[in-house]
Amino acid sequence: MRGKEVFYPVGWDDNGLATERRVQNYYGVRCDPSLPYQPGFTPPALGNGRALSPADQRPVSRRNFVELCRQLTELDEAAYAQAWQRLGLSVDWDVSYRTIDDRVQAVSQLAFLRNLARGEAYQAEAPALWDVTFGTAVAQAEIEDREIPGTFVRLAFGRERGNPANPTAPPPEVVIATTRPELLPACVALVAHPEDERYSALVGSTATTPLFGVDVPILAHRLADPAKGTGLVMVCTFGDMTDATWWRDLQLDTRPVIGKDGRLLPAPPAGITSAAGIAAYQRIAGHSAKAARQVVTDMLHEAGSMRGEPEPVRHAVKFYEYGQAPLEIITTRQWYIRNGSRSKGLADSLLAAGRELQWHPEYMRTRYEHWLEGLTGDWLISRQRYRGVPIPVWYSLDASGRIEEDNPIQPAEADLPVDPAADTPPGYRPDQRGQPGGFAADPDVMDTWATSSLTPQIASGWPVDEDLIGRVFPMDLRPQAHEIIRTWLFYTVLRSHDEAGVLPWRHAAISGWILDPDRKKMSKSKGNAVTPMDLLREHGTDAVRYWATSARLGVDTAFDLAQIKIGRRLAIKILNAGRFVLGFDPAADSTGADIATAATPSAADTAAADIATAATPSAASSISAEPNTDAFTETITESIDRALLRRLAEVVERCTAALDAYDHATALELAERFFWFFCDDYLELVKARAYGERGPTASASAVTTLRTGLSVVLRLLAPFLPFVTEEVWSWWQSGSVHRASWPDPEALRTVAGSSDDAVLSAASAAIAAIRKAKSQARVPMKDPIPLLVLTAGQERLDALAAAGLDVQAAGHVDKIELRPTAGSEPAYDVVL
Repeated sequence: MRGKEVFYPVGWDDNGLATERRVQNYYGVRCDPSLPYQPGFTPPALGNGRALSPADQRPVSRRNFVELCRQLTELDEAAYAQAWQRLGLSVDWDVSYRTIDDRVQAVSQLAFLRNLARGEAYQAEAPALWDVTFGTAVAQAEIEDREIPGTFVRLAFGRERGNPANPTAPPPEVVIATTRPELLPACVALVAHPEDERYSALVGSTATTPLFGVDVPILAHRLADPAKGTGLVMVCTFGDMTDATWWRDLQLDTRPVIGKDGRLLPAPPAGITSAAGIAAYQRIAGHSAKAARQVVTDMLHEAGSMRGEPEPVRHAVKFYEYGQAPLEIITTRQWYIRNGSRSKGLADSLLAAGRELQWHPEYMRTRYEHWLEGLTGDWLISRQRYRGVPIPVWYSLDASGRIEEDNPIQPAEADLPVDPAADTPPGYRPDQRGQPGGFAADPDVMDTWATSSLTPQIASGWPVDEDLIGRVFPMDLRPQAHEIIRTWLFYTVLRSHDEAGVLPWRHAAISGWILDPDRKKMSKSKGNAVTPMDLLREHGTDAVRYWATSARLGVDTAFDLAQIKIGRRLAIKILNAGRFVLGFDPAADSTGADIATAATPSAADTAAADIATAATPSAASSISAEPNTDAFTETITESIDRALLRRLAEVVERCTAALDAYDHATALELAERFFWFFCDDYLELVKARAYGERGPTASASAVTTLRTGLSVVLRLLAPFLPFVTEEVWSWWQSGSVHRASWPDPEALRTVAGSSDDAVLSAASAAIAAIRKAKSQARVPMKDPIPLLVLTAGQERLDALAAAGLDVQAAGHVDKIELRPTAGSEPAYDVVL
């Protein structure tokens, strides 16, 4: 509407763990990579969306499973597209992409290989957050805290006995408190804060683990909290990410005991060597972490190593956002991309990029900065799953068949995309797969964010469409919600910094969540979401859009059916007001602009019209709906009409400024407020004149102003209520309202001239006072009264005089007497 072309592609994020879980439940299948591909496979009719245990799911090959993922996401995307098109989402449906299609896979793999070539991507054996539900590593950004019940257990570590004659000698034992006693066999140290005087004499000595008899050092570290538990912390490999920090900073041993299935490993860690310790470990080997926790607690009690009774607590535990069990920390070999957590130079560059970005609202920038400053490790991008963009590398196998992981084999960029599980690397034959001296594929896929973080590059045709890239990259705006600032926004800034050294967009508009009536986030997984299509069918698209666009950026918004109903009433009012305004004799408007080809709207019952099914806006060529100011100035002669245009110019200016600042809610509020004033006050004031009761000149002034006001209001509301505004626009304008020019406040001011808004305010206040007085006197508004006495300050009465005849006609008053007060009181005192 402001004369620019808009690049607004639509993208589908259709890979990742959530897709796999949905396919498992929908079709009743699970992936078994060892099975052969079955051409023409038809899934069983077992799932239908209900959760099935793995035993009830039919195993299928990886290729069959991926095909089912693609099949189901295409069905889901068609349903989403139908809803979004009915909603009037103005994306370009001819410019779309999927995060798993061949072109996007090629872009994602190319960016990864270039990260690898520049040293920004690397592979390492390190502690990683592991979800036992899905059997995969997850990144820091994908975890959430959930409060669960637990038990604090206090247990005693043995020490060499001191001299009983020396009261300052170290105690024979030290006590620690933990909620995870099952990790006792993984203990590698005890840690106290350097300034904790209770343990300062013990730092540098050793203690012995109960049950397993392993000597561990007592060390100092600033992250130990003297106020938590006993102040002395058991460091295990690994209970949480703080354990990983202590392990790295203090260069401790590694004694893992939890496997990828969440169960205790069958063999004890290397530190347990005594017969008693090995026997104790065998009692928990193979147990789940939860079961082992109870067994170890009972064993500690039996051994007399418990101090006090177990204490029930509720504490926050980290979960993968889609997982059902607490995360474990497993030492595995994974792929990472450097994110500034271990590089001050990179972190400073990313902080500077965040400050260069224009945030809407501005305070959301602090979330970006806090996330960046709180990173504890590089971005883990590899996932042990099936549906996703494959890591595009292979590995050589030595003569014994061992994988040589330090020198991955890379494909040529021209060969992308590749699937290492199916394709053969350069210089090898297919029959060498898995053979000594041959090759093996990297079995992992990339994190979904590793592809989604490249959406600006994907949408702009990188790296081949140089013409499009030059026109649309960097882009103007990223709209998204606040909870994925740490993922989608941050990762996109990081990848664009790595590849191009620029911000991917200039602005970020951050929306909030939709909450249910209990102020809880709406989501499909929680079962408290409302189906969009039902709302659209029942209340109409414009009504739903009205509620949605009333939500301010950065603020969580409760689902409010009452607000949707208000939006529907507004849409119906626009229909009725449009029909009423355009019902006046078009010949009364002699300007010849905008309304020269006006057609009276049909007499259909627009109040019952289904706003949602209004015709889709056409792509007609843009037209100008701005007035011919000279003709309008000659036609609009009444002070109150010109005052309306002056007020409307201010509204247009403020709406434009709000939209320029991405404050759509304020723009809607301003336009809506003026529209109701236009209908309730101004239209009532000039209605009689528009019907010709004061002659053709006065009538032309009213009709031209009414139609100009309607034209401008329709364009102001078009971005919010696109269907009803398009419908009314089509009654008397050619082309689409969405291709019409945005209103020009200066053109309106030119027509308004030197008119004073006080005339309009005085007339509006007078009508309100008359309504109130008639209501209190129980006199119908349409009933005529012979005399009305208005008492107010002289300034208010002077302003009212210019619109007195309109007020008299609107109030159905035979005669109005104006009586000034001694002061400047603006309020009216009304006597019927």
